[in-house]
Amino acid sequence: MAENRFEDRVALVTGASSGIGRAVACALARAGADVVLASRNEHALQAVQSEIESGGRRAWCFPTDVVDDSQVERLISQVLEQVGRIDFVVCSAGIYPRLPVQETTIEDFRRAMEVNFYGSLRVILGVLPHMIQRRSGHIVAVSSVDGKKGLPPDGVYVASKFAVNGLLETMRQELRGTGVRVTTLLPGRVDTPMIQNLRVPWISPKISAERVARAVIRAIRRRRAEVVIPFLGAKMLIILNSIWAPLGDWVVRTFKLGGVKETA
Repeated sequence: MAENRFEDRVALVTGASSGIGRAVACALARAGADVVLASRNEHALQAVQSEIESGGRRAWCFPTDVVDDSQVERLISQVLEQVGRIDFVVCSAGIYPRLPVQETTIEDFRRAMEVNFYGSLRVILGVLPHMIQRRSGHIVAVSSVDGKKGLPPDGVYVASKFAVNGLLETMRQELRGTGVRVTTLLPGRVDTPMIQNLRVPWISPKISAERVARAVIRAIRRRRAEVVIPFLGAKMLIILNSIWAPLGDWVVRTFKLGGVKETA
């Protein structure tokens, strides 16, 4: 029988109160892991905790704002003190600002970077010494296909996700031989409250958060460096754009991949 990589391991998930983070936390628990839940919404975290514990796994709630250095430091130290170990980390906390670059301010970019990039970086830097010392661990950061091919009018969001991709691309190489694995997860449009008012084209439909969660489980099991989901359309866009950027632009423009925000 194959080894269960999740049985009695401890996973830390940020953004665990809703959307992708919640789905990932529940999927990890079903796979056999105990789960540390972190986000700003304590009430929602407690609901996720109850769901996980009703399935027979342990879960802990740590209300945390990933933009606050001291809160993230406290999160990591309390988890190591109370739980004793961190085997997996899934950085899923994020925001999705949507406006043309010419309408943005520096503060728009700063806010997106604080949550989407530095929010992941703070957690990663906090757990790395523990994982390297144990020569074991797996870090997954939820990025986006937008981090490979920018879609208008997502310039602020795109910039933050390109930063995440670059960070993990470098870390994956630097950590080779340490026992610590790194996975960049690149989903397309995911059906979460974050984009509930965004209408997308038929060629690029929204996928469920549960589908993304299953991809996280497979990525950890198979030690994947990078995962694009859904594979066919999203991967093709990335490949076409890498061959010739104007071709990628044409695909985005022709199929209206940026989507349209619906108003009430």
